[in-house]
Amino acid sequence: MDLVLHTVDYYFLTPYVYSKDWPEDDPWRQLISLFLIASVGGYLLYFAMATISFYAVYDQRLLEHPQILRNQIRREIICTVKSVPLMSILTVAVFFVEVRGYSKLYDNVGDSPLGWFWVVLSCFTFVAFTDAFIYWIHRGLHHRSVYRYLHKTHHTWKVPTPFASHAFHPVDGFLQSCPYHIYPFLFPLHKVTYLVLFVFVNFWTVSIHDGVYSVPKCLQPFINGSAHHTDHHLFYNYNYGQFFTLWDHIGGSFCNPTAFEGRGPLDEVLNKKKLKCDSEKQVTNGDTKKEN
Repeated sequence: MDLVLHTVDYYFLTPYVYSKDWPEDDPWRQLISLFLIASVGGYLLYFAMATISFYAVYDQRLLEHPQILRNQIRREIICTVKSVPLMSILTVAVFFVEVRGYSKLYDNVGDSPLGWFWVVLSCFTFVAFTDAFIYWIHRGLHHRSVYRYLHKTHHTWKVPTPFASHAFHPVDGFLQSCPYHIYPFLFPLHKVTYLVLFVFVNFWTVSIHDGVYSVPKCLQPFINGSAHHTDHHLFYNYNYGQFFTLWDHIGGSFCNPTAFEGRGPLDEVLNKKKLKCDSEKQVTNGDTKKEN
């Protein structure tokens, strides 16, 4: 995060916002700057990715599903807009410790334990590490002692749209992001790689709410996609995974997505339309026979 902070300082904050007498490495200035970066960056990533997904990917026929709430998209956006600054406050504490040099983030590939091999390998270990811990955090958030206080907010949306991707209670959102922050304190990670992975996890979070249930057949048993996560919203106690289905199989919480069995939310919408169309045809044919 110090790369982003230094860039924003150089091009914007130092020349236009802060007094030149206020050093860039002052802790209070860094805390304020990190909060602004986390909040503004969070909004930009959310609105850009969710909007593109909604108009370019999301099957808008799902908006006709009976469990879509009135003004749902507006409510999803309002929930996110309220939560992002509060999530940022919690996240800034972690970013601040990173910026002060207490993590294992490094600048140069030469500082990597195994050179480029580790840079590439760390992408896979990051995803595997975070997938495991998010599963258990997510599952824990479904425990009855905390569910209604934290995670229930996200389950307001039974059939989510991409705009539900970041519509969390702020503490819930932060807890599920913790593995992303913990990893670079335990394992060496290139700073640019970390930023790329951070954007990737936001992209993935949007993608599992995008209503696209078609996944290549060979990947269906392994990848936790939108079909899996939509069923999680509908049925609560299944498919807690983030990227893969591995931990759901291990934890006994895997459920084959209804969309793969022709019983998904979009199938419900299409079947309802077909029944309505058939009913209208019957009425039309009946009227025609009476006239004859």
